[in-house]
Amino acid sequence: MKSEVMTRRRILKGMGVAVATLPLARLVAACGVGTDPIDDLDTGVAPDAGAGGSGWATGGTAAMTQAASYPDPFAAGIGTVCALTCEATLGPCYATTVERQDISEGENGLPVRLALLVVNEQCEPIPGATVDIWHAGPGGLYSGEDASDFCTSGDAEARAARWFRGVQTTDAQGRVNFDTCFPGWYSSRTIHIHFTVRVDGSEFVTSQLYFDDALNDDIIDTQPLYDARGPRDTTNQNDTVISGDAVADSLFQTERMADGALLAWKTLVLRSSLSEAQCAVPGGSGGGGGPGGPPPGGGGMGPPPDWDGGMGPPPGGEGVLP
Repeated sequence: MKSEVMTRRRILKGMGVAVATLPLARLVAACGVGTDPIDDLDTGVAPDAGAGGSGWATGGTAAMTQAASYPDPFAAGIGTVCALTCEATLGPCYATTVERQDISEGENGLPVRLALLVVNEQCEPIPGATVDIWHAGPGGLYSGEDASDFCTSGDAEARAARWFRGVQTTDAQGRVNFDTCFPGWYSSRTIHIHFTVRVDGSEFVTSQLYFDDALNDDIIDTQPLYDARGPRDTTNQNDTVISGDAVADSLFQTERMADGALLAWKTLVLRSSLSEAQCAVPGGSGGGGGPGGPPPGGGGMGPPPDWDGGMGPPPGGEGVLP
């Protein structure tokens, strides 16, 4: 089974773009109101934009040819009401991170610019906070020899790499950018990105962010690397970690850029101090991410859900889901 996973990754690298994308619904911001600085979700991408005539780019972050002109999604402000970002399970796939903006390590996939803004409950930016993110690659595997084998499927390339992991420090405006590729799916989990935010070395929140299901289906069903494995078995509505009724608060807002990359942004709201109570996201269909799913690499499905794996909750993660 392991050799099948490795072979598939080698074959799929470098494939071209598939069919054109569908229009996407605008998502609701989890923090504040305020005017959206991006008025047109489709951004007017011409039918022949990108390789193969699709509106989406492929080839990883190297395809972000117009990154210097991407808009600032927070330029118009975030309003005056900022709801606390709630905790979710750390999962077994956290591993040693690397300080960098581009976390792709040259891997192929649909390029994504992640823009994250860290603020307090008064909607004031928090400079100097570290934002640590990690997620699966297009094939549904995580990287790192220090991650659980549930996460890498024991794949030699995945274990030797450190792709789709990175940490950065927020600037004076509380902002960080990461350049990456759209995550792939694995059994019993909807598509997601993990993150931890620390201030002065202390963890303030560990949680997960999600994409709208229409966007997930569009990419998984039509784009190279992602469409090879067929439809995913888990959506935002039947995820094992977060309740479908609560996922809207943890969704990225998204926009397709003129070069075919995806811009995704989210405001993360921290409690004022560690002594304040931290909310937890309502658990999903699996009771908050218990064990389940096929063995790693089974049918190319990747690791099972983000169960605790005997690791315990993240440091300082009182009230964290298992």
